[in-house]
Amino acid sequence: MNPFPSAIRRALLRGLLGLLGAALLAPAAQAQDRKTLRIGFQKYGTLTIVKALGTLDKRLAEQGVTVKWTEFPAGPQLLEGLNVGSIDFGTVGEAPPIFAQAAGAALVYVGSEPAAPASEAILVPKDSPLRGVADLKGRKVALNKGSNVHYLLVKQLERAGVAYRDVNVVYLTPSDARAAFERGAIDAWVIWDPFQAAAEKQLGARVLADGAGVVKNYQFFLAASGYEKAHPQIIQTVLDEVRKGDLWARDHRAESVALLQPVLGLDREIVELAASRLAYGVQPITREVLLEQQQVADAFHALKLIPKPLNVFDAAPSILK
Repeated sequence: MNPFPSAIRRALLRGLLGLLGAALLAPAAQAQDRKTLRIGFQKYGTLTIVKALGTLDKRLAEQGVTVKWTEFPAGPQLLEGLNVGSIDFGTVGEAPPIFAQAAGAALVYVGSEPAAPASEAILVPKDSPLRGVADLKGRKVALNKGSNVHYLLVKQLERAGVAYRDVNVVYLTPSDARAAFERGAIDAWVIWDPFQAAAEKQLGARVLADGAGVVKNYQFFLAASGYEKAHPQIIQTVLDEVRKGDLWARDHRAESVALLQPVLGLDREIVELAASRLAYGVQPITREVLLEQQQVADAFHALKLIPKPLNVFDAAPSILK
């Protein structure tokens, strides 16, 4: 016979369940209490330099913040990581934020680097008969969908009077596109540095056209809007350290190339070429830059590459809203 009345048994059970729940939830609560910044980066550019220098990790550690770095092959994949909540901060080119915002990502532009139009290009094999962008009509052209070079192709075709639909666009990641380019499975490859520099130096690839006079090719720093709202000081610390890293790389070109070379696994001359085309100096987001981003969004919507019109100012920092 059970010595406890049913009411007491129920109360004891509730108490035990409560203790068990508290024990199970304690690690999660502790994890939430610990500040963590999850940064998405691509294996190139300022964030890679800052990561290698270790200055950001050290400064944030002094504030009780742990930095977790995650590498992505390209901007669209990085912002997909931000969209699903696996990172809090990252840097990408012009087009990825447009596609991410169209997919419902809660992001905010927090900084940018100056225009670097020569850091992306349409490449063709050295012995290709193609001599101008107009020659791409009916040809197979590879690019990473939703990346900065996607907009480069759109604008270069527009300038040459070629309809986007008249080009056979093949969506490939940089590594897959490089392999297709090498075996002659595609006629042209639209790509950014350091992949661009590597193809030029290793394969003798020829630049059919780059972004000069056509696109700006800004690099944007973005944060998950929830994280930026909850931790604005952490984001400002990050931008401050990235700005310092940017200026250090500008003033110490040889040292920054030496720092990047083992990370990239590329010959020094390739890294030097790519570094020579970078733009340096992190800047606050301005209305003028976002108006140019609006043009990117409008162009992609006109081509039905994003399903609906987009207002990029919905992702603007609060000071510009």
